[in-house]
Amino acid sequence: MSSQAHLLVAAVIVLTVIFIYRLVSQGVLKSKYALLWSIVALGLLPLAAVPDILVPISDMVGIEYEPATILFAAVAFLFALAVNMSYELSRLERRTQDLAEELALLRTRLDLDEQEMRS
Repeated sequence: MSSQAHLLVAAVIVLTVIFIYRLVSQGVLKSKYALLWSIVALGLLPLAAVPDILVPISDMVGIEYEPATILFAAVAFLFALAVNMSYELSRLERRTQDLAEELALLRTRLDLDEQEMRS
């Protein structure tokens, strides 16, 4: 990769981090997810600055084609992210169900109180 390409990748990473923090400041993105994406973006910065860093990493993992190491890491990260999002979704669905049941009980109690007041 040329030095211009390295600079472009570095600039895109820095702009991504700025964009993430703007989303947090606007309240669109929670800070726990901003931290995750910022770590990912900043973790990619050394690859833009020193692309030869993939060679020893690939050798250590046993991957002969260095760009496949990035693909492997991306797939592993996305799998972990999907599992985490599934966990969060399940937790929120359970919480929504609990709140719906609680609301139904409160409405029933309110209706009973209104009926008692009428009679």
